[in-house]
Amino acid sequence: MAGLKYMSGFGNEFASEDPRCPGALPEGQNNPQVCPYGLYAEQLSGSAFTCPRGSNKRSWFYRILPSVCHEPFEPADQGHLTHRWDEVGPDPNQLRWKPIEIPKASQKKVDFVAGLHTLCGAGDIRSNSGIAIHIFTCNSSMEDKCFYNSDGDFLIVPQQGKLLIYTEFGKMLVEPKEICVIQRGMRFRVDVFQETRGYILEVYGVHFELPDLGPIGANGLANPRDFLVPVAWYEDRQAPGGYTVLNKYQGRLFAAKQASSPFNVVAWHGNYTPYKYDLDLFMVINSVAFDHADPSIFTVLTAKSLRPGVAVADFVIFPPRWGVADHTFRPPYYHRNCMSEFMGLIHGSYEAKEEGFLPGGCSLHSAMTPHGPDSDCFDRATEARLEPERVADGTMAFMFESSLNMAVTRWGLTAGSGLDASYSKCWESLRSHFTPDARDAAAPRK
Repeated sequence: MAGLKYMSGFGNEFASEDPRCPGALPEGQNNPQVCPYGLYAEQLSGSAFTCPRGSNKRSWFYRILPSVCHEPFEPADQGHLTHRWDEVGPDPNQLRWKPIEIPKASQKKVDFVAGLHTLCGAGDIRSNSGIAIHIFTCNSSMEDKCFYNSDGDFLIVPQQGKLLIYTEFGKMLVEPKEICVIQRGMRFRVDVFQETRGYILEVYGVHFELPDLGPIGANGLANPRDFLVPVAWYEDRQAPGGYTVLNKYQGRLFAAKQASSPFNVVAWHGNYTPYKYDLDLFMVINSVAFDHADPSIFTVLTAKSLRPGVAVADFVIFPPRWGVADHTFRPPYYHRNCMSEFMGLIHGSYEAKEEGFLPGGCSLHSAMTPHGPDSDCFDRATEARLEPERVADGTMAFMFESSLNMAVTRWGLTAGSGLDASYSKCWESLRSHFTPDARDAAAPRK
């Protein structure tokens, strides 16, 4: 997309100004008595002022008008966006959803915010503790609108269609197999070019960061330099009918009008920014002897809890890679976990469930709910000749993993959500191969 530029690095202190206004960044101080070009100084804080320097997040904007210039907020249509985790009773079953249908633009125009559907979540927004998982389906761009989230950070995973995201910091084009993070309080709008669908992980009260590498060493997984930050770009225009600012606050949507574009930041500096990342750049770590390393080796980003080693949420991917482990059942093993595991498929065919788990679909395995390969996958893997093989070629699956027990929303349990009532049948044909009188007997598979 012409005109898009980026700076690289994760968590760095950046400075950027629109080249149309050279020298827009003040020299020597953040908040001078008079800013260059008659701009207003405004700070966006992503952490408490007194956080340790290493975790302190803030950016300074130099903008044509401050963001306070809008009319009062009024309640807006919620659609299928919610934070009420007690709408229906808990359900410990394995759950799977087929791809959610994208509305046709010829029938009804739906933009990014109108197309948000909350599937599950946990915690409490007011105490800045918890997560939510949303699906978005849209067919139209946001016209004279912007959105910001007062509750938490959005990690956006496009599955179908490109997103051109305008932010106060600049523009980002985000395609399938890329992700972006729009952090709490940042105003943005989304333009689309076709029918578009994807997934969102929202975290309250914490921010995403790169996981520690431990014994892996200095290099591996997602490298900081591969994360891209937009460069300054501004528009100075009045919207004919006013510009609508949508705000998600305590799980509710509110709308306010203002005369001019909110994307009027001429220059900015700081370390609290939106960013994007190309999943193809992930450096995979894997076993080269036998058995499985834990799936935590595929963690791209983590949002830590106060308990060491326990995440509020992890974003994990399962990219193309080599499988070389010997004497090993190579697909994911049967498993019960103290974490909640939400899986999605961007494209391709997931190795453990090639039927039923489709691009644009998803599954939820709640804490201590058993799950694992279907019977066809089990049979193939136990009979396979263990040679080096490519795993997941042409595929990109991911997982939102959380230490929280997630509740599914009322919408998530309706037929309109794509809930697959037949999911449990994929394990029905698993049968016993137990041979108590012969330890090394080859059990018949057919």
